[in-house]
Amino acid sequence: METRDTSFLRTLCSLRWLATAGQAATILVATWLLGLELPQEPLWAGVAVLALFNLYVQLRVHDTDPAPVTAFGHILVDVTVLTWMVGWSGGIANPFGSLFLILIALAALALPLRWTHAVAAACVAGYALSAVFGLPLKGGYFDTMSLHLWGAAANFLLSSVVVLVFSTRLAAALRERENQLAMLRERFVRNEGIVALATHAASVAHELNTPLATMTLLTDDIVEQGAATPEMRDDLETLRELLVQCREKVLALAAPAQGAGSRAPVSIASVLEQWRLVRPTIQLRRNPDAPLQLKLDPGIGHLLQVLLNNAADAGEHAGRAQIDLDIRIHEGQLYGEVRDYGPGFNANDAALPGTLFNSGKSNGMGVGLALSHATIERLHGELWMRPAEGQGARVGFRLPLNNIEVSP
Repeated sequence: METRDTSFLRTLCSLRWLATAGQAATILVATWLLGLELPQEPLWAGVAVLALFNLYVQLRVHDTDPAPVTAFGHILVDVTVLTWMVGWSGGIANPFGSLFLILIALAALALPLRWTHAVAAACVAGYALSAVFGLPLKGGYFDTMSLHLWGAAANFLLSSVVVLVFSTRLAAALRERENQLAMLRERFVRNEGIVALATHAASVAHELNTPLATMTLLTDDIVEQGAATPEMRDDLETLRELLVQCREKVLALAAPAQGAGSRAPVSIASVLEQWRLVRPTIQLRRNPDAPLQLKLDPGIGHLLQVLLNNAADAGEHAGRAQIDLDIRIHEGQLYGEVRDYGPGFNANDAALPGTLFNSGKSNGMGVGLALSHATIERLHGELWMRPAEGQGARVGFRLPLNNIEVSP
């Protein structure tokens, strides 16, 4: 994230080039068109110093410490050169002396309060010095009052351009920074909730392990004793597979926290097989060239199951239990998209939830998509939701393959 002070230093660089060109043009116009007797050497020396300083700053702006004291030092140079230029070209009679106010306004937009006060004090001191020790204007083809009025008009136009362009740019940079800070705060709160949820899940997993093991043994005993009908035997076998799957997930929850790279990888084929076992009534259509044997981070398997379950719920709600899955590899990226045939969504409420316990389903926990968001952000990917043609919605993701592929 680009800091506010670095953006301010770049704004000062742009403004300083404008000031350098404006001062040079003013010297030429006042000397050759207005006939004023200006001291050429001091004024051109001021223009050269400002240009050289700005060239140095522009070359070093990326290496400069973006602290308020650094920005104050840069403005202090501007105040010093402006004091020098105004003092040698009329002092208090110079209408461009009000440009000190531009520096105060820019400092007020970008610097802390105490540094803004320091800039204001420096500007007041500079204006006072130029007024007390400034040289009066001599010569010229116009009287002093006319020169002052025309100079004031030119100064007003210049000040308007500076305030409009550069203050707007600084304000936009500040708003962008505040938006990024708000997003970081939201992610921090969500991640804290995920950590708390993981801790609680580990403790609950220890409590569920024993009853699940007992249920598995009872199911095995019933199957060994023989069931009344083949249909019942098939149901008991399905129940046993579900219990085994639940127990494996519980054991994974109860395991100590480990890095993502140390967990057992999963293949897309195994993820789809487990999902079909849980949702056997849903018709799943996938692209024939899907990379089913690709080994992935377990978090991607959870993401895919969440998207499939949400699509299945939406289709069942609309009476059409069908899902289209398109998953492929393209240019080093894994693309996946799940299309449901549900009622769709309101375009005004299409934002995917990024917070815990905020579900759009009456019986939902609001955890799945929030965890998916965290997985996507951790792996530097992208998650989107779009309306589907005709009916339903399309929810997809993009992930860099080098971040998610795991060696078996």
